[in-house]
Amino acid sequence: MKVKLLYLHSWVIVAATLGLATRAVRPGPASDSPVGVPATNQVLNLDEALRLAFASHPELRAAQARLDAAAGRQAQAGLWSNPELELSAEEWRVDGSGFSRATRLVGVSQTVPFPGKKPLDRQIGGQQVRVSEAELSLRRLELVRDVKVAYCQVLAADRLAAVAAELVRVAGRSAETARKRVAAGAAPDQEQLRAEIQLEQANNELAGFRGGQAHSRQSLAASLGQPGLTSVTLAGQLEEQPPLALLDQDAESWLAAHPALVAARENQKRAGLEWRRARLEPYPDVKLGLAGGRLGESSEGIVELRLSLPLPIIDRSRGRQREARANATLAEAEAAAVEQRWRQAWEAARRRLRTAAEQAANCRERILPKADAALRLVQTGFEQGKFGFMDLLDTQRTASETRLVYLQKVLDLNVALAELEALSGSPLAAASPGVVPPPPSR
Repeated sequence: MKVKLLYLHSWVIVAATLGLATRAVRPGPASDSPVGVPATNQVLNLDEALRLAFASHPELRAAQARLDAAAGRQAQAGLWSNPELELSAEEWRVDGSGFSRATRLVGVSQTVPFPGKKPLDRQIGGQQVRVSEAELSLRRLELVRDVKVAYCQVLAADRLAAVAAELVRVAGRSAETARKRVAAGAAPDQEQLRAEIQLEQANNELAGFRGGQAHSRQSLAASLGQPGLTSVTLAGQLEEQPPLALLDQDAESWLAAHPALVAARENQKRAGLEWRRARLEPYPDVKLGLAGGRLGESSEGIVELRLSLPLPIIDRSRGRQREARANATLAEAEAAAVEQRWRQAWEAARRRLRTAAEQAANCRERILPKADAALRLVQTGFEQGKFGFMDLLDTQRTASETRLVYLQKVLDLNVALAELEALSGSPLAAASPGVVPPPPSR
């Protein structure tokens, strides 16, 4: 009877641990501490993780720098070239009479762009700024998705490793119980061997879960832009049920405003402007000059007006126009392709989320209750002598594996939810509650 009570106590511990592992995962309470690199013993919630990623991720800083560079190019594109100062001395005799008998001129010259070129340059620069802004917004959405996915993976990996460790302890107790039963002559040798095999299997699974735990923490640290932050404690719980409103959402409600499509369409507009600008390239810019000075020995004042005009005889910019026309066609095709890809990705992500939600619900509402009921029946039958010790071990392992599978399905659900939010560009994906992405600097 002591052996049976010992085993029953072990299973109660496992059930309690598994119950803690399968609660729904939600962000923990927000901290009022300023954003910074947390200490290894600090608890980090999802909101703080997102703020840390927004503040320190190098790819986000790179996207912001590209936006600033585009704004600088826009400001520069509308400017004319600087005027040129010109000094000249003509008819300078070489008979030693000197500089005083030469015609001396001082003037300035200015290149005047052909009408329409500079306004188009400014518009092209403005379009590139809008493309960079959309790309920055897209990178923020992707960063939120990556952080959420990595955060959920760490939460799930921690719980899976905790459950696996408890299963190793229970398997160890079961193996010890089997050894005592065999030593007492109450069980055959194969019972001990099977119990020890289950212990070794549990140890192998624990090693795999701990490896996954380390890998998931490295992925989270990389997504936060802090590669050394691998031992911080996370708060929060996994979501067990997705929001139905997001599942029922149609692609038309978000596609037009999604940063990926906005960037593609703004790039299409920029390519169209560059095509218009290329068609003006054969028309030359005029260079005007005005100079004044003295005329030789008479020292009479003179004024000189100059005008130079390149002749588009050799280079008529046909190759540049062809390139710009092809780029405009390319940008139009890419915009259409982006829209198609996002529609397909949306439907695929929605199917994945719906499938994961159905599988998690099936495990939670049907499989888990049956596994628990089977375990209780076998436990009662074992105490009454109706079932053998190995029947109890097999039923216990089946119930444990069922709960591990359920936790994996919950993780799949959370990963699919983060992907769907990023695709839709919804407020949930832009930031978790209380997290405001920094505005683009200009």
